[in-house]
Amino acid sequence: MRVLAFSDLHHSARAARTIVAASRSADLVIGAGDFCNRRQALTGALELLRGISAPLVLVPGNNEGESELRAAAPAGATVLHGQASEIGGVRIFGLGYAVPVTPFTDWSCDLEEDAAAALLARCDSADILISHSPPKGIADRDSDGVSLGSTAVRAAITRIAPKLVLCGHIHDCWGQSTKLGSTRIVNLGPTANWFEFDRNGAMA
Repeated sequence: MRVLAFSDLHHSARAARTIVAASRSADLVIGAGDFCNRRQALTGALELLRGISAPLVLVPGNNEGESELRAAAPAGATVLHGQASEIGGVRIFGLGYAVPVTPFTDWSCDLEEDAAAALLARCDSADILISHSPPKGIADRDSDGVSLGSTAVRAAITRIAPKLVLCGHIHDCWGQSTKLGSTRIVNLGPTANWFEFDRNGAMA
C-alpha cells in the first residue's frame, strides 16, 4: 500500500495541486489537519482536494473543528478524532486539534493534555497514529527553539509503539523525521510525503 500524507494545507491552492497530482499513485491519502485558516472557508479549502480518488483519511487541526470537518469533508472521506479505522489491512488511529492549548483562544481548536490522553486511551494498537500535534520533544520546536509538542501524544507513542506517526502543526519543523524507539515520526507539512506498507501492515 502506497500512502501519501500531508498536513497544514492552510487553503494553499498551489500545495493542493501538488497533492492531488501525487494522489493518482496513492492507495491511501492522509491529511493531518489545518486545511483552512482560523476556521474560515473550510469547504473551499477541502474543495481544492476534490481530485483525490483514493481513500482519504482526515483529522482536524486547530484551524477547524471536528464537526466542521465532518460536515465539509468530501463524500467517502473518513474523519478521525479519537477514533480508529482500518484500510487495506493498515490500522489507523487519529487525534486532531492542538495539544497542549495554544495562545489563540478566540478561534483555535485545542485540547488540554488530560483530554488528549483520554482520547488516546481508546487506542490499544495502531500501525499509523495521526496526530495533528507532534509529541513533546520531537519535531516540535518553533523558531525560538521552544518545544511545543504534546506529552500525551508522546506517552501514547511509547505505549502503543505504532510503526508510523504522522503530525504537523509546528511549521518550523515541516519535513523533520526521527524515531522514538521503533516508531518513525514525521512532521509532514503541505507536501507529498510517501510511505509504504505491505499486506500485513508492516512498513516496507
